Amino acid sequence: MMNDITKWLGRTIIAGAAALVIFSGQAYGQAEAPPAEAPAATEAAPSEPPAPAETAPAEAAAAEAPAAPMLNSGDTAWMLTSTALVLLMTIPGVALFYGGMVRKKNVLATMAQSFSVTALITVLWMAIGYSLVFTDGGSLQSVIGGLSYMFLAPMGLNSTHALAATIPESVFMTFQMTFAIITPALIAGAFADRMKFSALLWFMGLWLIFVYAPIAHWVWGGGLLGSMGVLDYAGGTVVHLNAGTAGLVCALVLGKRVGYGSENMAPHNLVLSMIGASLLWVGWFGFNAGSAVSAGANAGMAMAVTQIATGAAALAWMFAEWIVAKKPSVLGMISGAIAGLVAITPASGFVDPMGALWIGIAAGVVCYLASVPMKRAFGYDDALDVWGVHGVGGAVGAVLTGVFANSAINSLGMGWVHDGNFGQVITQILGVLYTFVYCAIATFIILKVVDLTVGLRVKRDVEVEGLDINLHGETVHS
Repeated sequence: MMNDITKWLGRTIIAGAAALVIFSGQAYGQAEAPPAEAPAATEAAPSEPPAPAETAPAEAAAAEAPAAPMLNSGDTAWMLTSTALVLLMTIPGVALFYGGMVRKKNVLATMAQSFSVTALITVLWMAIGYSLVFTDGGSLQSVIGGLSYMFLAPMGLNSTHALAATIPESVFMTFQMTFAIITPALIAGAFADRMKFSALLWFMGLWLIFVYAPIAHWVWGGGLLGSMGVLDYAGGTVVHLNAGTAGLVCALVLGKRVGYGSENMAPHNLVLSMIGASLLWVGWFGFNAGSAVSAGANAGMAMAVTQIATGAAALAWMFAEWIVAKKPSVLGMISGAIAGLVAITPASGFVDPMGALWIGIAAGVVCYLASVPMKRAFGYDDALDVWGVHGVGGAVGAVLTGVFANSAINSLGMGWVHDGNFGQVITQILGVLYTFVYCAIATFIILKVVDLTVGLRVKRDVEVEGLDINLHGETVHS
């Protein structure tokens, strides 16, 4: 039965993606690798007479041989550092950030979700995820990549990828792996306190293959959204809107926590959350500046605008909460900072400092409204505001990328304010809609399949007593 369900799921998702392709038009071809720089010639006075003419064929053959990849040690060192920074964002960043915001009886279970997802996605990315995102999918190229890199079989010591020609492919693959890790880890905040651990593992594995991989391929692998001209420098749609949408669907499908709205569900330890948010802020420089895939001017500007937008968003959320709730909370400050980091992510390689300031201010205010009054008005239980911060923040950042993109910063990004290209705003909105619709439908299907097989939600008495002791046989002692 499980095989039949899996085949049906695959056909359903591929069919939905194919419909989007037909609607959008021409498929996008795989980007060609940029030409490597030729090594500088070294002049030397000949010490011997010219070689005999019969050596000419050998010289010709050498000239025709393909040039070895021109790896750059500076770029490689920066990307090794960026990869470690992005991994730090999930473990321990997200683990601490989420762990501090749940009740004490669920802190270990919440942190275990981030840690186990890191391990699971690492293996799945090596086995199939990287291949589905970053290889040529042939006739399905606009929808999904191919299987030629399963288990990384073709990747050698000196291999490079067309998107990162100056660093080893092993580094590029691992850097992208950390993005694939943090995206599902973020989703877990929406259904905190109520999903089975077995269901979590099944859901996250299937979600990586059927949701993250296609959307990442659409944007970065030469697929659908890239062909439309959607700008996403470091993952506003691929990571944050994607995770936020999935989190919203999870919250709606699983339903509210027992006692939601009537019991005190305040964070048990905001010190942990503050430490986690700070690690996320620092790690985000690897996320955004690392997406330059080089140690140069683009990385420097991405770092600068990331810092500016984050500070602006933290202040904007703080002041909005101060006006509405009469007190600026620590939770609000750190949530605002994360909202700014989320919103600047798609724009970080395309905007100047002033554009970053406006994006940060907008993200702080809009994400506060989405996470507090809007959630209260609609009554859904997005436990740790994954939709309000990552979903809404990712959408805000994606659209404002089209507004503030500046061709003087990046020739690939011609926006409305600086370049008079309002069409880019429309393109960004379409990218948001495509991502939201596909992710919502596919996530819903995956949740239903998991519910029919292993079940999604813990029993009521388990939820009331706590997940730590019931799922993992451990508790936190003061």
